[in-house]
Amino acid sequence: MDSDGVDLNLLVTLDALLRERSVSRAAERMGLSQPAVSAQLARLRRHFGDELLARAGNQYRLTPLAIRLKDRVQAALPGVERVFAAAPDFDPGSSTREFTLLISDYTTTVLGDTIARLLAEEAPGARLRFVPNNPQSVDDAPQVLVNADLLVLPHGFLIADLPHRDLYRDEWVCLVATGNAEVGDELTIEQLETLPWVVTYHGPTASTPAARRLRTLGIEPRVQVVTETFLTIPGLVAGSDRIALLQRRLADRIPASSGVRVLPCPFDAGELVEAMWWHPIHDDDPEHRYLRDLVTRSASTATADRQADPLNPRREPVT
Repeated sequence: MDSDGVDLNLLVTLDALLRERSVSRAAERMGLSQPAVSAQLARLRRHFGDELLARAGNQYRLTPLAIRLKDRVQAALPGVERVFAAAPDFDPGSSTREFTLLISDYTTTVLGDTIARLLAEEAPGARLRFVPNNPQSVDDAPQVLVNADLLVLPHGFLIADLPHRDLYRDEWVCLVATGNAEVGDELTIEQLETLPWVVTYHGPTASTPAARRLRTLGIEPRVQVVTETFLTIPGLVAGSDRIALLQRRLADRIPASSGVRVLPCPFDAGELVEAMWWHPIHDDDPEHRYLRDLVTRSASTATADRQADPLNPRREPVT
């Protein structure tokens, strides 16, 4: 592979060298001889006009340019590989493709095992990579989804206009500690204002739609703990006077011995509609279409198992 005289295969070598910081370890990682990798390193040094790996005693360190290149190479390499691995048709049974989903621990808990099971049955040589989503990946979704396959996220977070498919519905509930004597069978609006909160993704551009609805009522939660993992919320509420919002599907999985109670929200928190989002360049990619169908079927199976209401599983609106 050549682009203006640059051998794109050198990207693989550059990635291994920047990861391993060693010619011998990079050679072992790639299954090549050490002289072959040394020769490729020499070509890379000539191209960049930089040592890339500079000797410091008995070790190598990355030069400032190499440090800047490391993240760029790791982001570019999957895209290059996908371009040259593309085929007019896709056979799941013979695929060795790795599919990457940006996904919260909440959705991994709800759908992860079903997605993995169906993929293992239909494409046993393929692999799943679940990457935790975060406020930055959501804000930069159009760029991130050039290489990642899907962002699984409820409506109300993304600003970008991206293709999506709705997967299932959920609702918000409140958590309080079992021993919280201040709260009876129901939370009051006043208690939402006075009690301390555990919240998720709390920041200038990061919060759940339910938390934003709370603010529209003029209630600013007294935030005591911020976490970016939903599964940690019950433990952060138990044994305290803190309260929190949690998705019903996660709340239903909380063991009776966890030390928390599940109560209805005393305000209209709005319906949670989980969806998957992707970059439009993948619209007609046979592999990607297969993945979208697999995730859709997984959501239908999971919602059927829990007697929930799937959202038009075969519909694929583009907004």
